[in-house]
Amino acid sequence: MSQRRDVAPGGHVRIIGGRWRGTRLPVADAPGLRPTADRVRETLFNWLQPRLAGARVLDLFAGSGALGLEALSRGGREAVLVESDPQVATALRQVVERLGAQGQAEVVRADAVAWLRAPLHGRFDVVFVDPPFDKELWPAVLASLSPWLAPEALVYLEAPAGAAPMPAGWIVHREGSTREVRYALYRRVPGAAATLAPDPETDGPTTA
Repeated sequence: MSQRRDVAPGGHVRIIGGRWRGTRLPVADAPGLRPTADRVRETLFNWLQPRLAGARVLDLFAGSGALGLEALSRGGREAVLVESDPQVATALRQVVERLGAQGQAEVVRADAVAWLRAPLHGRFDVVFVDPPFDKELWPAVLASLSPWLAPEALVYLEAPAGAAPMPAGWIVHREGSTREVRYALYRRVPGAAATLAPDPETDGPTTA
């Protein structure tokens, strides 16, 4: 999601690069839905591009799907898009069908925090964490995230300007800011990786 003043709810954003470049993604008129600005996404995916080929991607608070679908467009292997709002999740499924991406992108209508506390069924190489800014969801999400992460995972976190919610044990890989948001990629401190759950028996798409 994330704040963007030049896209009003009910408008659209576009996928910036890759095989679906230029595809319009609808922005539903839903509370807290703020698609990430094009300039921020372009910077983010320049950072991520070397890590996207074959990556499993988790897009929490998916909203328009601009982050998760951009990752697939640029070479990601599969993505799970978690969205709690029924209207937004329905629109997101329609976009996935329009792209013919049902075999790669799974839309899960669920509360992100509750979904992370469900039994582990896969790990992810890239995770996008971009909750509504008016809700203090970062602590609960970050506390439940580690078992879902591949050993060399990168976590993208977008928060209000001046906020730095990532806990100890992580370091900034890349970061940037605008007047309204701070955005950063994090990686684990070497030698301080959190304990991971056993590898799942299957590496296929997840289900809720």
